[in-house]
Formats: sequence, C-alpha cells, structure tokens
Amino acid sequence: MSMLAAQGPLSWQPHLEVWLLVGLVMSLGLFVTRVIQPKMVALGEAPVTRRQKWFFVAAVAVLWLASDWPVHDLAEEYLYSIHMVQHMVLTLVMPPLFLFATPRWLVELVLGAGRIGRGLQTLGRPLLAALLYNGLLVLTHAAPLVNAAVKIGPLHYVLHVLLVFAALLMWNPVCGPLAEARLSLPVQMAYLFAMSIVPTVPAAFLTVAENPIYRAYERGAYRLWDVTMIQDQQAAGLIMKLGGGFYLWGLIVILFAQWATRHEASGG
Repeated sequence: MSMLAAQGPLSWQPHLEVWLLVGLVMSLGLFVTRVIQPKMVALGEAPVTRRQKWFFVAAVAVLWLASDWPVHDLAEEYLYSIHMVQHMVLTLVMPPLFLFATPRWLVELVLGAGRIGRGLQTLGRPLLAALLYNGLLVLTHAAPLVNAAVKIGPLHYVLHVLLVFAALLMWNPVCGPLAEARLSLPVQMAYLFAMSIVPTVPAAFLTVAENPIYRAYERGAYRLWDVTMIQDQQAAGLIMKLGGGFYLWGLIVILFAQWATRHEASGG
C-alpha cells in the first residue's frame, strides 16, 4: 500500500521526479533562448517569437499539471479514468504546444546531418509516425502492461516517455516546425480523422467489458468516491472515445475553416 493510500486519496505528497523533469525542461528552454539563440540570430536566423515563448510556457504548465499531484496520485492509485485523462493530455494537448514553441533553426540544429537526425526524420513521416503512435497506444492499454506499470514506477515513466515521443512524431505532420514536413490542410484533416479511429478499439473494449480488466486499480476500501471498477473502466472508455474523438474532430473543423478561408482568398 502506498503512502497516499494510507493518508487518504487527496492527501498531498511531493513528487520530486516530476519537479526535476519540469525544472529540466524549463532549464533547456532558458538555455536555448539565452545561449543558443544569440549565436543563431547572429547567423541570420529569426529569434524566438513571443508567441513561441507563450506556447512553451503553456506546454510546461500542461506537463506539470498532468504529471504532479493530485492527477499523478489519482491516476496511479485510484481511477483508471483519471489515468486516461492524463494520457490524453500528455499525447494530444502537450505535444502540439511544444511543437508550436520550437523554432525551425532549433530542429535543424538538433537533427543535423547524422544518423540520429535521419532516423528521426524517417520516423516522423506521416505513415510511420501514425503506426508507431497508434501501436504504442493500443499496447499500453493491454491489461498485463497496465497492471505492471502501476506497480513498477520506472516502467510507468518509460511508457510515458515513449508515448510522448511517439505523440510528438505523430503531430509533426500537422504542426511541426518544418513547413516542408507538414501535410496540406486537406490531408491534415484526413490524417487527424484517422488518428481518431484506432483509439475506439481499446475504448470500446473498456466500455463493454463486464469484468474488471485492470486489477491494479482494485483498491477495496480505498475506492474513491464509491466508483466501482466497472464504472471506472466505462468512464475511461468513454473519455478515450468521445473526449479524444471530439477533440480531434474540433481541430479538423478549425483546419477546414483555415482551408476554406485560404481557398476563398485565392479565388479558387
């Protein structure tokens, strides 16, 4: 039994690893703007814009809120539905913010001309990125892996890192810093629609299951708000299917509006 379970479901506890991660990301941001940027601007590159800085602040805030107390504790100790919300925020909301915050010259500098850069560019291609992201998405909802991740902290963090990495690759064709790597607006709409289809498979499985799937969330007297495991699973499935679907479809509507405006402006 964890410290949280012993103290109560909403008892605060520190998460030093989260603070370290957030501090590291913020330090990297400051290093880029204070140390690397002056050198790149001297070479004729554009400076980091105020808009990009605000996107970075928003991305860090989302990372912190989704990873620290109380979301962290509720997601790992009590409700899989909260865990589902956490995953969706970390893969659907946070990655685009970081991509919008990244200047083109930083991506070119990181990728370089080496094997790692070429490998990342290959993985970032729409089909491979979509397959990698959705494959990991389905895999991380397998009951044995979920049960093990809840009990084994390092495994849980590794899975989160892999999911966020795959999500960054998946979002790159839509809002990546390199314009030539982005799909056209109509194809972006089709791409995001495809991203909304695969999650319905594990979501449907969670929604219709009549027996508990993730035994790691079976806490007996520590069940939160009298929510049963079946209700928790069903809520997680609905959040994944409807929440994720409406979010992506909302973005599709925005992209359609942008495409229609450009099409009309061009006289097409």
